[in-house]
Amino acid sequence: MSVTDQVKEILISILQIKDSSANFAMDMPLLGAIPEFDSMAVVSIITAFEDRFGFAVDDDEIDASVFETFGSLVAFVENKL
Repeated sequence: MSVTDQVKEILISILQIKDSSANFAMDMPLLGAIPEFDSMAVVSIITAFEDRFGFAVDDDEIDASVFETFGSLVAFVENKL
């Protein structure tokens, strides 16, 4: 499974998106655009990334730009691998 598909799977699970076939275009806005995407979701997503991909995320690596779009989130994960 590709990194993109795994990130999508994690978002669907954590945000409890009903339609798992939702179009996750790379330019799809996340933070501020999806009501369920709040600070608690951010923490849960980071934890899920650490568990799934086996890397650690330092506090200073995270800012709003990471969660701006689906593509920026995928790029963050790919850069950590």
